[in-house]
Order: sequence, then C-alpha cells, then structure tokens
Amino acid sequence: MASSLSSSLSHFSRISVTSLQHDYNNKIPADSQCRHFLLSRRFHSLRKGITLPRRRESPSSGICASLTVEEKELSKGDSWSVHKFGGTCMGSSQRIKNVGDIVLNDDSERKLVVVSAMSKVTDMMYDLINKAQSRDESYISSLDAVLEKHSATAHDILDGETLAIFLSKLHEDISNLKAMLRAIYIAGHVTESFTDFVVGHGELWSAQMLSLVIRKNGIDCKWMDTREVLIVNPTSSNQVDPDYLESERRLEKWYSLNPCKVIIATGFIASTPENIPTTLKRDGSDFSAAIMGSLFRARQVTIWTDVDGVYSADPRKVSEAVILKTLSYQEAWEMSYFGANVLHPRTIIPVMRYGIPILIRNIFNLSAPGTKICHPVVSDYEDKSNLQNYVKGFATIDNLALVNVEGTGMAGVPGTASAIFAAVKDVGANVIMISQASSEHSVCFAVPEKEVKAVAEALQSRFRQALDNGRLSQVAVIPNCSILAAVGQKMASTPGVSATLFNALAKANINVRAIAQGCSEYNITVVIKREDSIKALRAVHSRFYLSRTTIAMGIIGPGLIGSTLLDQLRDQASILKEEFNIDLRVMGIIGSKSMLLSDVGIDLAKWKELREERGEVANLEKFAQHVHGNNFIPNTALVDCTADSIIAGHYYEWLCKGIHVITPNKKANSGPLEQYLRLRALQRQSYTHYFYEATVGAGLPIVSTLRGLLETGDKILQIEGIFSGTLSYIFNNFKDGRAFSEVVGEAKEAGYTEPDPRDDLSGTDVARKVIILARESGLKLELSNIPIESLVPEPLRACASAQEFMQQLPKFDQEFAKKQEDADNAGEVLRYVGVVDVTNKKGVVELRKYKKDHPFAQLSGSDNIIAFTTRRYKNQPLIVRGPGAGAQVTAGGIFSDILRLASYLGAPS
Repeated sequence: MASSLSSSLSHFSRISVTSLQHDYNNKIPADSQCRHFLLSRRFHSLRKGITLPRRRESPSSGICASLTVEEKELSKGDSWSVHKFGGTCMGSSQRIKNVGDIVLNDDSERKLVVVSAMSKVTDMMYDLINKAQSRDESYISSLDAVLEKHSATAHDILDGETLAIFLSKLHEDISNLKAMLRAIYIAGHVTESFTDFVVGHGELWSAQMLSLVIRKNGIDCKWMDTREVLIVNPTSSNQVDPDYLESERRLEKWYSLNPCKVIIATGFIASTPENIPTTLKRDGSDFSAAIMGSLFRARQVTIWTDVDGVYSADPRKVSEAVILKTLSYQEAWEMSYFGANVLHPRTIIPVMRYGIPILIRNIFNLSAPGTKICHPVVSDYEDKSNLQNYVKGFATIDNLALVNVEGTGMAGVPGTASAIFAAVKDVGANVIMISQASSEHSVCFAVPEKEVKAVAEALQSRFRQALDNGRLSQVAVIPNCSILAAVGQKMASTPGVSATLFNALAKANINVRAIAQGCSEYNITVVIKREDSIKALRAVHSRFYLSRTTIAMGIIGPGLIGSTLLDQLRDQASILKEEFNIDLRVMGIIGSKSMLLSDVGIDLAKWKELREERGEVANLEKFAQHVHGNNFIPNTALVDCTADSIIAGHYYEWLCKGIHVITPNKKANSGPLEQYLRLRALQRQSYTHYFYEATVGAGLPIVSTLRGLLETGDKILQIEGIFSGTLSYIFNNFKDGRAFSEVVGEAKEAGYTEPDPRDDLSGTDVARKVIILARESGLKLELSNIPIESLVPEPLRACASAQEFMQQLPKFDQEFAKKQEDADNAGEVLRYVGVVDVTNKKGVVELRKYKKDHPFAQLSGSDNIIAFTTRRYKNQPLIVRGPGAGAQVTAGGIFSDILRLASYLGAPS
C-alpha cells in the first residue's frame, strides 16, 4: 500500500493548475521543459501540503522564456467596476451566456468579474473528498459526473479552438484529481489544504469558460486564479483575514504581466502567505468580490443573485416584506449578523474602507433596480415623521436560550461579568446578545440552545461557592427563545422608534423577556418566546412598513347584516387606506354551511362568486385558526354578525388567543352573568379588545355614551328607552284606527321584523338590551330577573309557524285597539320600552303610556330613543335618538366598532 500511495502522490505532483492558466491566457501550448521546472519545485513542497508556485517568474537560464510579456502598471479607481456572479447565476450554459451579456453590456471602462463554481458543483467536490476519505469507490463515478457537467456546458457555449483548449485543460484537471482522490482513498485521510485545493476547481472551470465566452466577442479578457493574488491569514476554522498589502503587491505584479480590460476572477479561493491553497469560507465569493473591489478602488461592486434586492424582513415569514432601495454599511452588517439573507458581515468591511457602494441585483429580473449599500445619504433622514427612514429592516434568530445569572452579591463586585463570560468562552459557546441591569443585580445573555447545557454547567461549576454562600441566587436557563432585531441608522436616538416597536409587540400580545440596545444606535434587540417569533416579526414589520394599522378580519354570518357590512368594507377600504392609513383585510367569510378562506385578503367585489367556486365545508375552528395564523398581519379580529349563542360561547377562547372580537350578537353579554363578567375581566386585563356597540342601538352610540358617562365620574340613575326599531315602527304607526295586526304585517313586509314577528313582540330582544345596559351600569342581574310584558297573546305563543300566528293575530286586534283608545283619550301614546332602574337595582320591559309632548312620543318610523338620567343630567335627561333597525345602520354600527379597534391599535384619530 505504501508503494501505491507513493505512486499516486507522485502522479498527483504533476498537477499544473497555474501552467494551465498560463497557457490559456497567452495561447501558448504547454512547454514540457517549463512544466518540468514548475513541477520539480512543486513536488518538493508536496510533503508539507499543496503549494502554488509564483507564476511567470522564469529562471535566469531562459527556460520558459517564451512566457515573458511586457509589464504594464495597474490603474486603479472609478474606471473599474466589479461584478460577482454566484453559483445560481452560473448554473447552466444559458445562464453563463446571460452573465456574458451583462458583462458585455456594462459600459464601464474596465471590469473585474468574480465567479463562483456552477450551481451544486462545490457540494459535488466536497462529496468527492468525503467519499474518497471514506473509501467509497463511487467517488470515481461522481468525478465522472463533474466532468460530464462541465463538458456538456462547454459544448453548449464554446466551439472550435476555444472548446478544444478548455476541454484539454478540463480533462487534464480531472485526470489529476482522480490521482489525488485515489491517494486520499488509500490513505483514508485528507488535509484541509488538500480539500481546499480540490474544491477550488469549480471556480477555476467557471472562470475559464466565462472568459472564453467574453473573448469570443472580441473583448480583451483574461482570467485570474485568485490564489495567485489574494493572500489571507487563517484566524480560525471559519474565518480568514485578508493581507491587503501583500495582496495589493501581488495584484500589481499579476496585472503588469496580464494587462486587459476585462478580468474574470475566481471567487471563494485564495492562498496563505506560504502559497498553500485555502478558501474564504462561508459566502467566500462575495468576500472575494469585496476584497477585489477594495484592491482596485472600484467605482462599485455589484453582487448578482436570484432576488430583487435586500428585503425589509424574511419574505418567507413576512409575505409583504419590501425591497429596500438603500442601506448603510452598518445597517447591512447588522441585518447580516441577525440572520438576514443580505451579505456575510465580513463582505462589507473591505469596501467600507473606501466608501465603495455594493449593489444587490437580480440576474433574472434586470428591470429591478436592486438595493444599494453605501454611506447613508443625508436626505434619507430629513423626514422626521417617517419612521421607515430610521428602521430599515427586521430579522430574527431562533433556537436560542436565555441564561440569567442573578444575585445581590454581584452588585459592585469587579470581575463578575468577566468571570461569567470567561466560563462561557471556555466551553466554546457563542454569545448572541447580552443584557445587564444598571443595578448590576443580574446579567442575562442569549446563546444557541444546543450550547446552553454546557454553559449552565460551566457557570454552576465556576460559581459553586457563590451559589452555596447565597451571593448568587441562581443560574437560570430560559429555553425556547428567539431574538428579534430592529435595524436602522440612528433609530435609537429618534423619538418614537422604541415606543412604536414595543407598542406593536404589546398590541400583538407578545411578551418581551430581555432587551439590548447599544450606543451604536443601529439596532434594538429583544428576546421573545420562540413560538412568538414569526408573529412578532409580522407585528413590527406591519407597524413600520404596512399601513399604520393592518387588521386581518374574519366575517362570521354573511346574512343580511354580514353581507351589508362586506359591501361597506368594499366601498370604504381604499379610502381608509389612503386617507387614514387603515388597512382592513377580510381573510375569511364563514356561513352555516360553507366558508371562503384567503391568505392575502378576499376580493370583496366578488366574494359571493368566489365562495361558490372555492368555498369549503364550514369549520369554525379551522376558520379562526386561518384568520389568526395569517402570513403577515399581527392584528386579528373576528366579526360575529349572527345571533348564535354557540358562536358567542367562543368569544372567551378567541380573546385569550389575542383575537379581537366585534359583534352585534347579544347572546354573550345577556347570557349567564358569569360568562359576561369573565369576558369583561379578560378585556380589562389584556390588549385584546371586545366591542359590541351594535348589540343595543344598532348604529347608535348607546354603550359608548354610557361608558363615557361612567368613566368621567357621573352616576347613572336610570336608563329608559325604546330599544326596538321594530316595535318603534309598530307603535308609531298604530294610530288613526288602524288594526294592530295590519301594522305588524306591514312591518313584516318592510323587513323590520324577524321572519317570525313573535321574536320581536315577545320583548325578549328588548330585555337582552336592558340586561346589557344594566350590567354595563354595574348591576349584576340575570335575564330572568327582568319582568317582560309580552305582546304575543297567550293563545298564539304555541302557534306552529309564523304564518299561522299572522293568520290568528287579527282575533286580538280589539284588545290592542282598546289600549290604544284609552291612551289616546288621556292625551297619551303607547310605547314599548325597556327601563334600567339603577337606583333600585332592577329592570323592566313593558308597554307604557307617555304624554304626547314627551320625547318618546315624538318618534317616527323605526327610530330608537334612549334617555340617560344621571346625577349630572337629572332634571333634563341626556337623549340619544336615531335609526335603530335595518341592515345598513346595524352594519354601520359594526363598522364603527372596527374603526374604533383600528384607533386603539394606533390608527390616527
């Protein structure tokens, strides 16, 4: 085996990457004597690791003298533009052609283009090494797949001599790689430098192919193996530091031998000062482009990718994230650190030194302007009222744990924090965020959840004596956390930003566990529950980037009132958004049998047609979950337009989940007292709102007027009113000798009554309104405590149908006529009223007589009227009067509650 290994390594020593590049750039066939000279140097260093010779430094003897070219000085500055194309951009022959077109269409005087390996090739190369190291012989077929991929691509984009040149070099590289992989297979081990050398071939092949495509168009173009130019010093297994002085010296030397207008450079790969191949680690191609941009002092570095630019938040979590036109270097760095898919933070450092802007653009959408990363423009921050100028983006880091070290013995003791983080460092944990109270009583910090166990054990061990003596009270771990970061230039010094951020989280029912805000003013970081991560991200993004108030709504019961409300929402939606910055989106509509759901908002102009086409079987639980779990809107409201007690029974559950409830349904507030008290207590304790103005006066402000009186310190003595628009209409028209049954039939035909008029005439609906107002006034009454005078004759209460009832009602006209005649003779009118007697803690619903000059006698049509007698309004009651029945006014009352919710959530008043 030793003999085989020696043979394989000897064969590998014949690899000549630089001579390949050299031959191509100068169109000179490989010189066997030159190659022998290069290889003899290389073989000697192979025992220590792969090294690269300094190209074109010909020996004085004259061997390889044909490589000598006229040296030319490198001109740096704005004449250079740098482009970087990633693996996706170079993923196929057509895409490589597209890249070539972009380079050719750039009117810059000089261009440097940094390319990655073709899509998936880097993974394929790592796979080769892993298989060879594991002694899996399938590495041979995998290498053949790499050859086939590049060979097929070359045949698509090259022809003639250029194709022959590339294929020759490709086959030579594959042959050498096969020998090297064989050596790794035999040894069962591979060094990092060998790995980096193998993996870097993907970039070499991409650069060669693109350069040949450019040269086909008659452009002066050469390709650069950046391992000859970029020199880096490894600082850890995942980072390297560029040696700018040495890299600049080598770049000038390279260019003096290879002067050209277009350079196609390999991304990702570099060399150590000892010429050992290495890589720039994660997002190395972007880093390469930034370093080259700084070395050339380029006018601009353009990073081509498959998105239109940098988003204000992760679009996979916030579907309405927007493309940012500009970002400062610091903003981009902060967003990168917190996981945003922008650039690796280190990519920004080289260009920031010289103020070189980075442009993020989409190769698949050339019309998109992209995002420009540069020094902040002063005009960006002139509009102090627009918080978007200060908060540019939001990002989250999940799967974290919060560690809290707490104790009175920490206060004023030097070195405590140092000891804490020394212990954390010793276990190799990464601290994401630190927060310390000014009292020095506690220090908390976030670490990846997978590392928290080791951190906690290290701290318990380090502070065992302090814990035993009581100087430290605990080392607590809070698992299942996420970090939410808001990033923006100077936002911390801008009044209102922090308040807006925390207000948005509070309104979305999200608790903040820890806060960190540095003096750099570039980010505000909060720790929240992991389960709230996406909701929090949507909440703050919605608050800053969408309408000031965006509410996802579900409409329950698209009957007469519900459908009228949907029409009103349709007609007003655009006006509310444009003029009042209120964005109302109906995400679902559910009836008794079917429901319509949408992820972005239902088109209310054709909701009926959509329900017919896409409706599904009604499921209230699924409906509520869908509306509440939408993709981007943190505020959710369910609007119950039914009179269903079962649906009312879900209000408490919905409110507990942070879903606002708006309803004209009286069943919840007039049902069991305990249910009402639970709802009101929950409403007072949370930021979740429960509005029910329309339960009493349809569109009239009855409940809000009562609350206003109570909240300002007034004392309610009595509330008396005509609460039923139906009964108001009936008794306003029951005169001039008309029969009672005739007026009831007329009201039914006009749509004022329920399908069965007995529901109105029974007085139960009025009693429910009375009980609601009694409870709002502080009385603890049940519906059964309210005496009700029913207008349904006793014999007709058992009628099987509304039709039968209407047929039998004329038999009792004489009875009602007698009451009307008695009132008329006394100069009075009949009115069906509800009374809340707060002083005596009781209520009643009955038919009463009023003088013809009384306000109650002045009504017409279906108007309602309510009189509040209070300590302030004792001699002359406060009167509220207006239409109290009909779909339009009831829907308007519900709509008013929706807008009140929007106001509570932050909409302008």
